[in-house]
Amino acid sequence: MMTTNTTLSRQYFSRRLVVIGLSLLMAGACKKDDTDAPKANDRLMEVVIDNFNLSKFKAAADRSSMQPLLTSAGPLTVLAPSDAAFTEAGYPTTLSVGTAGISLMTRITGYHILNGNYDLNKMPFLFNQEIRTYNGGKLYVTRWVKDKDTVLTVNGSRVLAVGMKASNGTLQVIDRMLEPYLYETVTEAISAEPGLSLFSHALQRSGLSALLKGKGPYTVYAANNAAMTAYGYKTLEQIEAADPGVLAALLRYHIAADRRFVYDYILSTGSSAATTQNMLDDNIVKVQLTPDPLSPGLYNGITLQGPGNDAPVKLVKQNGITGNGVLHITDHVLKITK
Repeated sequence: MMTTNTTLSRQYFSRRLVVIGLSLLMAGACKKDDTDAPKANDRLMEVVIDNFNLSKFKAAADRSSMQPLLTSAGPLTVLAPSDAAFTEAGYPTTLSVGTAGISLMTRITGYHILNGNYDLNKMPFLFNQEIRTYNGGKLYVTRWVKDKDTVLTVNGSRVLAVGMKASNGTLQVIDRMLEPYLYETVTEAISAEPGLSLFSHALQRSGLSALLKGKGPYTVYAANNAAMTAYGYKTLEQIEAADPGVLAALLRYHIAADRRFVYDYILSTGSSAATTQNMLDDNIVKVQLTPDPLSPGLYNGITLQGPGNDAPVKLVKQNGITGNGVLHITDHVLKITK
């Protein structure tokens, strides 16, 4: 009888010890959770510092005094241009970033930061979805499928790395530095370009400048001064003397009632590498993708060609964003007829 009682007692105390042990483990787990609050050393600024390919973005954050923001509680989303993207934008070294104008770097860095956690890979499959930046600017995100791969772009810039997590947000690496837009309308952006003075005056003379001040969106393929001169409009006086209706007919063939970045064509074009763009006058322009010489089988640009153009028209400047559209600058006038 005593043996039976002893056995039962041992079983009872063994069970009690198991319960106590589990309770202690649970208490320890709860205590660990309580101390796992986000720390400054695993925040977005630390992610930037730890990534060797983002040394120029770190220099930009330093120059613009954005470090406190990137170590704040957040949440934030950072679209960080790679070092190669800064080089392409004219900043070959960290020193060139660190000695740039403070107000410029503040605008640029703030344009690459979003309030909130944005999972770009969960956005709808649509072109140019508008989101707002930390400093109030507009960005346009595209999520699309190309050759069975999901591709993300921001203002036509490729997203290279998605969802590098920090305790106060997310960081994505992009292949081009995004320039904050300075102009609310395409008309203003064209007027501000010294090399588009003839095209700008033709817009005013034709009456189309008022249209491009509207809500939009519009994409303008503006012929530079050399192109306008070659076409026959060599001076402002010649344009002023031209028939406004003739000018309007010419310029409507350079405007699309849509927001179109270069990479939008690359994403939406099939295996033929050729597509068309409907213009404001209801005529079409042929769009041909240009191969990327560094990546066989891929494309990195476009050319345009109207029925009257003997050769493809090249873009000398692309993806200039404004509040109501996009500006591309071409090296020839687009022609409907020869």
